[in-house]
Amino acid sequence: MKDDDILTRINGLIAEEHELRARLAAGEVSAEDENDRIVSLERALDQCWDLLRRRRARREFGEDPRDAAPRPIDEVDSYQQ
Repeated sequence: MKDDDILTRINGLIAEEHELRARLAAGEVSAEDENDRIVSLERALDQCWDLLRRRRARREFGEDPRDAAPRPIDEVDSYQQ
């Protein structure tokens, strides 16, 4: 996966988040369904940003960014605690 692919994924997740919030405001989804999906989207975003930062760091230090793999979501979540 290339940096541009990761950024495209991030933008898609953000767009979905905005759409979901608009659907909640329009009464098309319940607050519970919106919240469940938002949590999932935020976790996926954290995972993508983590991977992008690690790829950039590897590149900065002369290492191959392709060696950076996505970390499990549970591992990325633990950074915020």
